[in-house]
Amino acid sequence: MTEKPVLYIANVEETGITTNIWLERLARRAATDGAGLIAISAVIETEIGELDEAGKTEFLGDLGLSEPGLNRLVRAGYDVLGLHTFFSTKSDEVRAWTVKKGTCAAGAAGVIHTDFEKGFIRAEVVAYDDFIEHQGEQGAKNAGKWRLEGKDYIVRDGDVVLFRFNV
Repeated sequence: MTEKPVLYIANVEETGITTNIWLERLARRAATDGAGLIAISAVIETEIGELDEAGKTEFLGDLGLSEPGLNRLVRAGYDVLGLHTFFSTKSDEVRAWTVKKGTCAAGAAGVIHTDFEKGFIRAEVVAYDDFIEHQGEQGAKNAGKWRLEGKDYIVRDGDVVLFRFNV
């Protein structure tokens, strides 16, 4: 039998997100198993789903939480599976793509389309934070944040990538 990554997800009462005897026991078990643990209250998640953005922020703040449990669950799931996300962009469209951590630029291009990988020339890359801070591709280029990378470049979480290829 092969060893699979494990992530425990505990559905707890609204008051038991951080302090809960059963959660403490499960945390010890998860640590023993080398597994992750996420505590989520289905009641809280349901209430969050019914609120607008301002209401969500206020509600989470009142509970002492910085983000919904669903966000933590997705991030933990990606982590346990060894995945991360990069973005591709063209004119008025941005798309997110999921790849295994350690994927090279040519392999990431192949996730979008196999022809991109076959005819890979180079990747034009900028970090997500720089892309946002400088208001897109042209601003990032003007600020010197846009860079050219070869096929062996390891794509990082949050990279914004434009692939150049020829088939």
